Amino acid sequence: MTMPSSDDPASQGDSLHFRVERSGLGEKLLEGFPAFRSRNFRLYFVGQIVSMIGTWLQMVAQGWLVLEMTGSAFWVGVTAATSTIPTLFLSLFGGVIVDRYSRRTILLWAQSCSMLLAFILAIFTLTGTVTIWIILVLAFLLGCVGAVATPAIQAFLSEMVDRSQLHSAVALNAAIFNASRVIGPALAGLMISWIGTGGAFMANALSYLAVIAALLAISTTPAPLRPGANEHPFKSIRDGLTYTWTHPLIRTIVLFVAVVSVFGWSFMAMLPVVAKHTYGLGASGMGYLFSAFGLGSLSGTFVVSFSSGKIKSSHLVVGGMLIFSLALTAFTFIGDVRLAAAALFIAGIGMLSAFATMTATVQNLVEDRYRGRVMSIYLMVLMGLMPLGNLEVGVLSEYFGTAVAIRVGSLVVLAATLFLITRRKEISSAWEIYTNAGEA
Repeated sequence: MTMPSSDDPASQGDSLHFRVERSGLGEKLLEGFPAFRSRNFRLYFVGQIVSMIGTWLQMVAQGWLVLEMTGSAFWVGVTAATSTIPTLFLSLFGGVIVDRYSRRTILLWAQSCSMLLAFILAIFTLTGTVTIWIILVLAFLLGCVGAVATPAIQAFLSEMVDRSQLHSAVALNAAIFNASRVIGPALAGLMISWIGTGGAFMANALSYLAVIAALLAISTTPAPLRPGANEHPFKSIRDGLTYTWTHPLIRTIVLFVAVVSVFGWSFMAMLPVVAKHTYGLGASGMGYLFSAFGLGSLSGTFVVSFSSGKIKSSHLVVGGMLIFSLALTAFTFIGDVRLAAAALFIAGIGMLSAFATMTATVQNLVEDRYRGRVMSIYLMVLMGLMPLGNLEVGVLSEYFGTAVAIRVGSLVVLAATLFLITRRKEISSAWEIYTNAGEA
C-alpha cells in the first residue's frame, strides 16, 4: 500500500481538516465550560479532583472502620457528625479570615494540615492502635480545618476566573466533588478489600500532594487590603449575617438549604449500614451504592451546565429537589440492590441539579467584599447542620430501622419543596430580578 507523502495536497488537506475539526470540538467544549480557558482553573481542577478522590477514600473507609469496630449505626452517625460539627461553630470566623487574607495561602496551609491528619490516622490504623476516640478526635480536627478551607475554596474561584466564567467554575467545582464521589467510594471498596482501611487512609494523605502542587503553580494577582480588614471579627461576622439576611433571595436559599442539610444529606451516613445490614454487601458493595449516587450527582452537574439560560434557575431547584425526595423515598422500599442503585442515581441527579444552581446563584449575587462571609454562612448551614441530621438519622435508625429513618428525612424535604412551590410566583419573580442584577 502506498502511503501519501506529507507533500501530497490531499494529505495536507485531510490534516488541515482534522485540525479544524479538532479545534472546533475544543471550542465547543470551551463554550460549554468556559472556566477551562483559565490556566489557573485548569491547574486547580486537576489537583483538586485527585485530592477529592482521596478524601472520599477516607470518608468511606472511616465509616466502614467504625461500623466494624462498634457494629453500631449510632456510632457511624456520631463519627460523621463529629467531622462536621466544627463547621457549625467555626465557619463564621473562617469567613472573616477568608475576607481578610490571601485565599491561596489559606488553602495551602489548610491542605497541608489535612494531609498531616490523614497520615496520623493511617499510622494509627496500620499499627493496630486506632480506637473510636482517636477517630473522633482526628475527625473533629479535620472538620476545624475544613471550616476555613471550604469557604476559601468557594471564594478563591472568583480569583481564578473572570466573572463571566464564574458560573462555569462553580458548576465544574461541583463536578470535581461528584466525579470523585463516583471514583472514590468504588476505589475505597476495592482498597479496603486489598490493603485495608489503613491503606486507604494513607492513599488519601498522599493525594493532598496533587492539590498542594497545583496551588503552588497557580499565579493570581494579590488582592488589595479588603474593606474592614482591621475591624473587630465579631463586627465583620455581624455585617456578613446582616447582608445575608436582608438579601431576600440569598435568605430564601439559605433557609431551604438548612432543611435539606438536616433531613436530606443525612442518608449518606447510613449507606454503610444499608449496604451491610439490608443488602448483605461487603466493602466493595458499599462503594457501589456510594458511586451510584455520585454518578447521578455528576450527571446533575452537566444538566445544570447545559440547561443554563434555557431553564429557569428556580425551576431547576424545585424540580431537582422533587426528584431527589421522591427517588430517595422509593429507595427505602426497594429490596433489590440494582434497583436501589438506580434510585440513588436518580436522587443524585436531582440533588446536585438543585445545589449547583443554588450555589452558582449565591456566588453571582454576592458582593466580593462579603463573599467569604456569605459563602461561610451558606456552607455553615449546608455542612454545619449536617451533624444534627447525622445524629437524627442515627437515633431513628437505632430505634425504628434505617429505612424508616431515611424515609422520614426524604418526606420532610418533599414537604419543604412543596411549600416552595406554593410560593413559586414570588420566588420566581425575585429570582429573575436579583439574578439579572447580579449578572449586570
